[in-house]
Amino acid sequence: MPDAPKGIQGNAGDIVLMVGTTKGAFLFRDDGSGSGWTQDGPHFPGEEVYAMALDQRGGGRRLWAAPGSAFFGTTLRRSDDLGASWSGKDERPVRFSEDAGLSVARIWQIMPGRANEPERMYLGVEPTCLFESGDGGDSWAAVQGFLAHEHREKWTPGNGGLCMHTILPDPGSRERILVAFSTGGVYRTDDGGASWRPRNVGVRAEYQPDKYPEFGQCVHKVVHHPDRPERLFLQNHWGLYRSDDWGEHWQDIANGVPSDFGFAMAIHPREPDTVYIVPLESDGFRCTPEGRLRVYRTRDAGASWHPLTEGLPQEDALETVLRDGMDTADTGGGGVYFGTRSGKVYASADGGDSWALVRDGLPPVVCVKAEVLA
Repeated sequence: MPDAPKGIQGNAGDIVLMVGTTKGAFLFRDDGSGSGWTQDGPHFPGEEVYAMALDQRGGGRRLWAAPGSAFFGTTLRRSDDLGASWSGKDERPVRFSEDAGLSVARIWQIMPGRANEPERMYLGVEPTCLFESGDGGDSWAAVQGFLAHEHREKWTPGNGGLCMHTILPDPGSRERILVAFSTGGVYRTDDGGASWRPRNVGVRAEYQPDKYPEFGQCVHKVVHHPDRPERLFLQNHWGLYRSDDWGEHWQDIANGVPSDFGFAMAIHPREPDTVYIVPLESDGFRCTPEGRLRVYRTRDAGASWHPLTEGLPQEDALETVLRDGMDTADTGGGGVYFGTRSGKVYASADGGDSWALVRDGLPPVVCVKAEVLA
C-alpha cells in the first residue's frame, strides 16, 4: 500500500494536476523549477473518482472530488489544504428529494460558478440532472426546471450511463446555462433554470432512424472560451461541430481528422479558436486510429486540424482518452494535459507542440483537471 497522502504544498504559479482514476485520485504539482512533477496519492484508494475541481474564487483554494463505488454510492468531498485533509466521507449532501424517486449514482461534473458569484456551484450527476448550490457547496438542490423536464422519460442512457458531463454557465449572464448529457444532447436555459430547450440543430444521431432528431444525440463534450462564450465546440458520438450562437445552430467541422469519433475535448486557455481533441477509431473499437497516440489541434475554429505527435508513441499505442480526460491551464506557454485508460498522464508546456510523460502505471484515468495556483 502506498504511503498515506499528505497533500501538496503549492505556491502561486505552480501547476496542479488533479487526476481521477477508477481506483482513487492523484495530485501532481510542478513548480516550474525543472525538477519534474511531485505526486501525492492515492486519495480515496479503491474508489472511482470521475469528477474533480479546484475553486480559487474569493482568494481560496478549495479542492473538490467526487469519490464513489458501486457498493456504497457516491460522495462529494472537499479540502481547503490541497489534499492534506478532506471533509468526512459519510457526508452525502447531494441527494434527490424523496418525491423525485431517483438516487444519485455518480457525480460526473463539478463546476464552480461565475467569478462574481463565489458561493455559486453546479454539479452534473447520473441519472442526468443539474444540481446547484448557493452557499459554497454546503447544501445542494436539483434544479427543478430540469428535473421535471417533459423529455425526461424519453432520455435513454448511453454506454457510460445517463450522465450530465458538461455545464457551461454564461460568464456574462446569470440567466443562461448550457448543459450536455448522454444521450439527450445539448439543452440551454435563458431564464436561470426555470425552463430548458434542446439545442441540437445540425448534430446527428447516427444510431437513430431519424439522424437529426430534436433531442437524443449522444454528445460527449462541449467546450467554450470565457472571452467568446457564444462560440461552442462539440465532440459527438460521431461528429465534430461548432456553434457561433450559443447552440442555436451547429455546423460540422470534421476536416482532416482520422475519425470524428472521440470523447475528450479542451480549449486553449488564451486562444478562443484553438481546440484539442483525441480521435478514436470508432464506437466499436474505441482506441487511437492506427495505434498512434495523436492529439489534434485546430487554431482556426475547426477550419483545419493538425496532428501533434512529438513525445507521444506512434506505434502500438492503442490508447483511449475519455470525455474528462483532457484539460488546459493558463501557464503562459499554454499547458495541455491528458490521461489514458492505460494509466498514463501526459503534459505539454507549449500548447501541444511537444509532450512529456508525467506518470505511467496509474489505474485507468477517467478525469484530468489542471489549474495554476493563484
